[in-house]
Amino acid sequence: MRLRRLPHPPRPSRPPSRLRRAAAALALAVAAALTAASTVVLAPAAPAFAVGGAADQSFTIKDPRITESSGLAASHIHPGIYWTHNDSGDGPYVYAVDSRTGETVARITMRGVGTPRDVEAISVGPDDDVYVGDIGDNLGGSWDHVWIYRFHEPKHLGDQTVDATQFTVKYADGPRNAESLMVDPNTGRVYIASKNEDGGGLYEGPAHLTSSGTNIFRRIGDVPWVTDGAFSPDGKQLVLRSYLGAYGYQWQHGRLGAKFSVDAPLQGQSESVTYTRDGKALMFGYEGKDSRVQRVDLKGTDTASKGGSLTSPGRTENRTASGSGGMSSKGNAVVGAAVVLVVLLLFFGFKRRRRSSRRKHR
Repeated sequence: MRLRRLPHPPRPSRPPSRLRRAAAALALAVAAALTAASTVVLAPAAPAFAVGGAADQSFTIKDPRITESSGLAASHIHPGIYWTHNDSGDGPYVYAVDSRTGETVARITMRGVGTPRDVEAISVGPDDDVYVGDIGDNLGGSWDHVWIYRFHEPKHLGDQTVDATQFTVKYADGPRNAESLMVDPNTGRVYIASKNEDGGGLYEGPAHLTSSGTNIFRRIGDVPWVTDGAFSPDGKQLVLRSYLGAYGYQWQHGRLGAKFSVDAPLQGQSESVTYTRDGKALMFGYEGKDSRVQRVDLKGTDTASKGGSLTSPGRTENRTASGSGGMSSKGNAVVGAAVVLVVLLLFFGFKRRRRSSRRKHR
């Protein structure tokens, strides 16, 4: 008679290890932190403004031709109008978008310039000239020169071709990748902030650009990673933004002064910032189809001059029209810390499991 082999009884479950208990506690803490961040910072999606809405409020860029809005500047002579442009590959075009409706009211074709290579920034000077920065270098700073284009804001909006001037730009310390071009509203001097993982530089152009030779930009200060920047209308402050936030500097005699914090929404590919023409708010934009430009009201200059926050988070719109979430800098910090904790937990847990596995196979 053949005996049937009985199955082994189930092994008793081992009590959770210290690592597992710590993992469970940490997971609860992370979940609580994320929930708190989303509860405090996120706000319901705001609807797009209809025809006849208020100017200089948050709006969605509706033009299907604008898929990579990489710069933003408030018009000086057309209230509520914002100039923008695509990144590389579009051509010598600049778009005027009405913040009341999100509709394009003019596409400007620049005549007299070459084929744009990597357009990244736009700014309006004190003489109502529009400056377009063809200053990007996706090859990490391998082009020995870049360009700036300039044309006067047209008095009447509508699709048209305008004469533009092209300026050749080189950096005194070699090629750079840059996405930020700012024109001082008092002096008309042009500044460029370079973009680098280890921190960029703020570069000052000559007092007057020349179209007959090369314009040398010289480094005058250090700045972190920057994707765009803007001077306040009174020229007393300079705000710079990155993918994860924004910050400002007091602007004193053409140099960076005290640094202060700026509340900013967390957007998809954060690419642009500008002041409203009245200087009461900042407008933040990002690349993408139907991208949302978000308004953040300012507290006033007294707080900023003392090193405080420049903006009021109470009026920040923290969710885009397409449904992608946005957060203030405080929310970013909470989420960032949570992500770091999770990564560390996974890393050390993986190492412990590997050590345990090696002991069993010895």
